[in-house]
Amino acid sequence: MCGAVSFVATAVPGTFGICHCEMCRRWTGSALLGVSVPSDKVSWSGQEHIRAVQSSEWAERAWCAKCGTGLYYRVTEKNDWYGATEIPIGLFDEPNGFALDNEIYVDLKPDSYSYTGEGHKRLTRQECIEKFSRLGEAGA
Repeated sequence: MCGAVSFVATAVPGTFGICHCEMCRRWTGSALLGVSVPSDKVSWSGQEHIRAVQSSEWAERAWCAKCGTGLYYRVTEKNDWYGATEIPIGLFDEPNGFALDNEIYVDLKPDSYSYTGEGHKRLTRQECIEKFSRLGEAGA
């Protein structure tokens, strides 16, 4: 919001995912709609204003220290999701044209909103735990 932090990303896919887990809902106020960009293809300016917290045993979340804007979610432990930075779709200068690819923790989604469309993958909390066994160990 304030412009103290910005990013340049290359190799940006044309898709995005949605996470309805408890942490993402609390962090964003609804659900995280994130574009998964390879971490080595994102460069940040205004690094001195970026703050991050290890929000779980396997991932971190970052925000702008000046205005509080959420900047990214990144898996820090080497697992199936390692190597990507989830950037909220609203941070892109041109957020149009992305196609919904996946929706996770769908069984935790509040009934007050819904994302329509067919063809994207949907995983429940249990399916996420089974796919990424570390999540089950940490009680995510």
